[in-house]
Amino acid sequence: MAVILLCPPRFDDDRGWFSETYNKRREAEGGIAAEFVQDNQSLSAQAGTLRGIHFQSPPHAQAKLVRCTRGRALDVVVDLRRGSPTFGKHVSTELSFANGRQLFIPAGFGHAFVTREPGTEIAYKVDDYYDPASEGGLRWDCPDLAINWGLEGAPAISDKDAKLPRLREFDTLFAYDGQPLELIVR
Repeated sequence: MAVILLCPPRFDDDRGWFSETYNKRREAEGGIAAEFVQDNQSLSAQAGTLRGIHFQSPPHAQAKLVRCTRGRALDVVVDLRRGSPTFGKHVSTELSFANGRQLFIPAGFGHAFVTREPGTEIAYKVDDYYDPASEGGLRWDCPDLAINWGLEGAPAISDKDAKLPRLREFDTLFAYDGQPLELIVR
């Protein structure tokens, strides 16, 4: 399954705007058949806050639908599927309150973001419940991933994220589904 960048329309008038941010039927017609069971939200007080690269391994792997409800962030998705020709490669895009874009991330991919503005909020739906035993991650600064975060200086990260392994120390449980990493815009 592909990583999909959704661009829901906004309908503007003199009061502001309206947007339908999620429609199960529309998303299923566009290739997103996830049954979301939990919504999560984070607030990052300062610009340069980096969260990730996170995932949940099988049997509790999660697909995510991510959006920025305030501020702006660079969102990054890393292919973690064994046997994938794009294993360890990534795609990135800017999500912001202003652009209203959303990113669908299938299970089998790591997810991270770095905030570009203070007070950035990220909200996302997941299709499996949080399971501490399935939780995993990779170091944000892993040289094998070579992600350009666009940072000036070190990011604000959690102690937990600072201790994550590098890609070469990671034994993935995700299976390749036959589709290399690609970002589809809808």
